[in-house]
Amino acid sequence: MNRICIIGVGLIGGSFALGLKNSLNKSQQFSFVGFDRNEANLQQAQALGVIDEYSLDIAQALFSAELVLIATPVNSFKSILEIIKPHISDSVIICDVGSTKGSVIATAKEVFGAMPENFIPSHPIAGKEQNGVVAADGNLFNNKRVILTPENNANIQAIKCVSELWQALGAKVEIMNYKIHDDLLAMTSHLPHILAFSLMDYLIESDSNALDYAAGGFKDFSRIASSDATMWRDICINNPNEIVKHIAGFQQSLSKLSDLIKDGKIKKIESLFVNAKMARDGWLNE
Repeated sequence: MNRICIIGVGLIGGSFALGLKNSLNKSQQFSFVGFDRNEANLQQAQALGVIDEYSLDIAQALFSAELVLIATPVNSFKSILEIIKPHISDSVIICDVGSTKGSVIATAKEVFGAMPENFIPSHPIAGKEQNGVVAADGNLFNNKRVILTPENNANIQAIKCVSELWQALGAKVEIMNYKIHDDLLAMTSHLPHILAFSLMDYLIESDSNALDYAAGGFKDFSRIASSDATMWRDICINNPNEIVKHIAGFQQSLSKLSDLIKDGKIKKIESLFVNAKMARDGWLNE
């Protein structure tokens, strides 16, 4: 594989390209072409050395491409798949970096009539609160998990190719059913972002001056509320059942703690905090 088309050259797409350019496997030379509706962004990506060339014409961008990486918000996938469909052969590998996989698979089946054998849905569990190609980092995926959710008809060689590309970036690749993925990520990624956004909303609505008195703890907790709003809006729209389920579960947990505080259950409060601290410390030390 030599030529890769990246649709949406931002933080994740840009980091994917930089990582492969900086890969220890120098025997493999990649040529990256970017496609975006924002030419200024593509010019910046080329100037930064993230991509080698770009085109605003999707047919030109896809010409001779052997792999297409879709790195845009998941709500855009239907329109993207529709515009690339006439310009790719069955041998072209498609993968994405969306945080929800069930919606991606459903959209692909809607556009193509069935899941293409060479479409390997992917989700790198990595990111930053910064956005755009200027935040791209070739080491972003090093020692991070990347989950693949191929359908039963997926081409084995396509799975192998996509796995090896992510592994070349230092990622730990895992294959998982998309339903399990969407449930797990709703807990570990989607819910924390929603809590951070919700906390900011609560403070703004409660007291516009509250942020004047916020310190390090608040800064740490609210950091991910600086994440891309469009991307997270799309995640909420595309994984609603699992997200709402875990919001309800968290509300129950918060109500339990609220009752302990209200009833002055000192030992139970401390025990809950100790268990939470031990669990997090153990996770950090893995």
